[in-house]
Amino acid sequence: MTSQSAIHSSAKLSDTVVGSYLSDLEDPDLMARPGTGCNHLAWQLGHLISSEVHLLDSIAPGKAIQLPDGFAEAHNKDSTASDDAEAFLGKEAYLELYHQVREATLNALNEATEPELQAAAPESFRGFCPTVLDMYVLIAAHPMMHAGQFAVVRRKLGKPVVM
Repeated sequence: MTSQSAIHSSAKLSDTVVGSYLSDLEDPDLMARPGTGCNHLAWQLGHLISSEVHLLDSIAPGKAIQLPDGFAEAHNKDSTASDDAEAFLGKEAYLELYHQVREATLNALNEATEPELQAAAPESFRGFCPTVLDMYVLIAAHPMMHAGQFAVVRRKLGKPVVM
């Protein structure tokens, strides 16, 4: 198995978990927070999308998709306290963007050469992701860093266990 195929497998697992946790949620459910001081699912989905675009652009300039105007700002740290559902998207819109961003990431990964993957990551990431390859691992795994919060929201909403 190549590094690229292993990262593809990791991304697929992350996507399967996120998709399963969102499968039976309705748009209003995305405004639920797993706990006090935590971010609601709509913000987290937007954060995952915005972050992936930013991370991909930092290692493969020009390969990321263009997000809708104002999207990144609506999902930055300054917007975490907002409970205004009108300021966020619905589930299908988030999932469409999520899949577009992920497709762009995996396409860029497929096109990357071994020397490009072994190149140093951008300076601001080198403390925990020394190489571009490590950055792709981070991108693939990032949704799993949030999956536990999605599971807690499901429990709060009385949804069945899906995984």
